[in-house]
Amino acid sequence: MSLEVPIIILILAIPIYFLSRWVFKKIKLGNEKNRKYWAIIPTIIITPLLYVGIVLIGMFSMTYYPNIDFDKQKWEENQEKRYKMSKDIIKSEMLIGKTKEEVIELLGENYHTYDEDHIAYDLGFVPELFNIDPDVLDIYFENGIVIKVGQHRT
Repeated sequence: MSLEVPIIILILAIPIYFLSRWVFKKIKLGNEKNRKYWAIIPTIIITPLLYVGIVLIGMFSMTYYPNIDFDKQKWEENQEKRYKMSKDIIKSEMLIGKTKEEVIELLGENYHTYDEDHIAYDLGFVPELFNIDPDVLDIYFENGIVIKVGQHRT
């Protein structure tokens, strides 16, 4: 266990202890001497919960990203942030039924070809914990027409 965790817990515990003493004084619980000891109980209970809450909020904020509607100009300008538009492209089924030429006209020339019925566009790194691989937008064709669009990590 590193030294940072106990220090952070101590930093959180001090204001919680004094806040508990203040609350106990406001509600007239015990006398001044007893309040010092009674304030230790909520401090011991609340401090670890607050620490875990802060860690969880940090983890969730690192993995959050907004989903935005597809915008051709933004798609072309920033390849590393394309993942923000990928859910809109997939859910709206805007590519289903289009030809390969129509897809290339809409999404651009910089795609990877897996075979004649499967191409992929780079989306960048989706914000997730321990994500070290970029995602791609997979587009599947049958007889030259898009039948399925998906996303996966490379």
